Amino acid sequence: MTGGSHRTTGVTAEAVAGGDRAALARAITLMESRRSDHREAARVLLQELMPRTGRAVRIGITGVPGVGKSTAIDSLGSMLTEKGHKVAVLAVDPSSTRTGGAILGDKTRMARLATDPNAFIRPSPSSGTLGGVAAKTRETMLLCEAAGFDVILVETVGVGQSETAVADLTDFFLVLMLPGAGDELQGIKKGIVELADLIAVNKADDAGAKAKAAAAEYKAALHILAPASSSWTPPVLTISGLTGLGLDELWSKVLDHRNRLEATGELAAKRRAQDTKWMWALVHERLHERLTLDPALKKRVPEIERAIAEGTLSPNAGASEIVTLLGL
Repeated sequence: MTGGSHRTTGVTAEAVAGGDRAALARAITLMESRRSDHREAARVLLQELMPRTGRAVRIGITGVPGVGKSTAIDSLGSMLTEKGHKVAVLAVDPSSTRTGGAILGDKTRMARLATDPNAFIRPSPSSGTLGGVAAKTRETMLLCEAAGFDVILVETVGVGQSETAVADLTDFFLVLMLPGAGDELQGIKKGIVELADLIAVNKADDAGAKAKAAAAEYKAALHILAPASSSWTPPVLTISGLTGLGLDELWSKVLDHRNRLEATGELAAKRRAQDTKWMWALVHERLHERLTLDPALKKRVPEIERAIAEGTLSPNAGASEIVTLLGL
């Protein structure tokens, strides 16, 4: 690690690696910047810090609306900091790409973690494609690992493809569910359940019998699906984010999963595959930026669209011209 200083930003690899929170925050802002000088400085900084990354436990978390996700993350994160861990909470929020909104409100819902010196909460970037947001979250995760955070909780705040994006960022995917399955089970996207490494029925403190019944139904649903790994059958637990019930067992399952996948080499293989996906997400984001920011393209693309709409140019010919303008 060369540890060079980046004069445009004042962020150094040493400051981030030394656990300087202000330096970490500036480094993340640098990663999210679209300025070409910032982008180059960010690339150099991340390259310098890469040897310090990769050792954290990366957990993706999703849940149906009203499941109590923020409360569960606050309790889980606080339990882990009490055990001596350093916890970073990051978010992938595709809705922010449409509205420009962020999830800073989550800081107020994670009251304990927000004031915990061994925790760090960061919302997702407020612009770009979902792939770009996920790639930026990945870079933020690596910076947090380099800064000494050994547990990374990546939360999906939006809907749709964000679950897949978060699963592609993490080692372990936790799906939070509500008690009282029944009809609700029908509304769960099969794809999300297939991604799950563990299903946790939350709010078991005030719905004990219902939570156990829901857990039994989810277990039955999981039996129908082929597990993603021959080394791991996703368990179903009942927990309470409010009281902390079941969180110790949940963490034990996370560590058990990690040990099994490390022993078979699956964890290393999974991360290598994720690295390739992240690279392509960045390539697509850069191409999308060229399409929207390049002066020649901005002038010509509306004309191509008009010609296609009028039937004087085929979509194939239009696509070929755009690709030529991109210099590809």
